[in-house]
Amino acid sequence: MTVARFLHVSAGQYAADQCLPDALPLTDIPLPRRATAGSAGYDFVCTADVALAPGKAVTIPTGVRCEMHRDWVMMLYPRSSLGFKHQMLLANTVGVIDSDYAYTANEGHIMVRIINGGDHMLQISRGERFCQGVFLPYGTAEEDEVLAERTGGFGSTGK
Repeated sequence: MTVARFLHVSAGQYAADQCLPDALPLTDIPLPRRATAGSAGYDFVCTADVALAPGKAVTIPTGVRCEMHRDWVMMLYPRSSLGFKHQMLLANTVGVIDSDYAYTANEGHIMVRIINGGDHMLQISRGERFCQGVFLPYGTAEEDEVLAERTGGFGSTGK
């Protein structure tokens, strides 16, 4: 069942959100893909070389947005190898990309903040797969009466 599609953000949005030196040009960023037919996660690539000391964090602009069906969510997780071998963590533990995020002022630009939770330097190369998105359906409660529409981008709901 197809529930979503990945797109690049505009060149202007990518440039506005770019905070890493020597980042991949937007045209060179592959859209997230599954590695095998049995893979649940869509792999995102790191857009720049990252060297993180223990306890340090960095935000990685992916250059990607995701349009998905209502009542679906994409959850972001570290790739297993980086979590197990190097204790890479997502700053928010699990990233939640809501179905209406793609239509916000920042074009739904998916930004991933990672932390080096290990005791040695964490190196991620430009173009290396570093996190993965998994699509899940979600339900709502009977008494749900949300009428508000999302207006902002990253971290904007409830403000």
